Amino acid sequence: MSLLEIEHVSKVFRGGVAANDDISLSVEAGEVFGLLGPNGAGKTTLVSQIIGLLAPTSGEIRVAGVNTVKNPGFARQACSFQPQTQVPIEGMTPGQAIELAGRLRGGQANEVRARAQALIEHFELGAWSNKGGEALSGGVRRLVAFCMAAVVPGQVTILDEPTNDVDPLRRRLLWQQVRQLAERGSAVLLVTHNVLEAERSVDRLAIIDHGKVVGSGTPGSMKNGNGDYLRLELLLEPGATLHALPAFLSHPVNGGRRLIGRISPEDATQVTLWANRMKADELIEEYSLGPVTLEDVYIREIGRADALEIS
Repeated sequence: MSLLEIEHVSKVFRGGVAANDDISLSVEAGEVFGLLGPNGAGKTTLVSQIIGLLAPTSGEIRVAGVNTVKNPGFARQACSFQPQTQVPIEGMTPGQAIELAGRLRGGQANEVRARAQALIEHFELGAWSNKGGEALSGGVRRLVAFCMAAVVPGQVTILDEPTNDVDPLRRRLLWQQVRQLAERGSAVLLVTHNVLEAERSVDRLAIIDHGKVVGSGTPGSMKNGNGDYLRLELLLEPGATLHALPAFLSHPVNGGRRLIGRISPEDATQVTLWANRMKADELIEEYSLGPVTLEDVYIREIGRADALEIS
């Protein structure tokens, strides 16, 4: 069952700036759907329309079958939301903030308190349980904001860059909770530009750029469409430059010290010998050779080097 349906949605601001351009997608109950794209791609504008804060210029959005363009209040009731910006929780402890969010979403006091405590224990936030929001680090505040969205999840749960500033250990714990939200029946819309994390977490995804959907599908189906090749990733030594790339490296994309390209499987031995020479000459710090990843799909669809800045 599709709990979130977006059909041909466009949003044009004054001056003719199109933030969203004919976007269509759907998210099923029990599914984690990734919305990927660089900064300025139109992801946050689309989220604002889903939760009823902005009206689309054209198109239709339905949450649990209700047209929320006509009834934006229902969207705010049916969707729980973690925004990209930090949630203002000054003057409240993590537990108080989480419980308040749960009660505002209609949860029973004892159930909300138990669920809030379980989330605090899951993320090992006990050391901050008696501190006010103003004393919390950015990563802890981010986790509290996630818990506020997850304590009484909506039919649609929208998470906008939920792992920003979160340490690697708790990121793993967060992804466990994201999956549990889907298992509890929510349609989870994950908005992110961290492609490597998204690949491990989403069931389906759409890549959005300049307001348009430029690719969609499951991670596996999108990777299978990239042909029979391997990916070579190089990390250059600080200040080093590779003035001439070997002929076997195709479609190179450079992002800072990282360089990613394609090679044919039959060239793998030759590539390894060349990369080891580059290491010996102190031109590259390290390299990896492996199967295509979702990041390669992302780079192909976005089609420019700044795609590498997202990971």
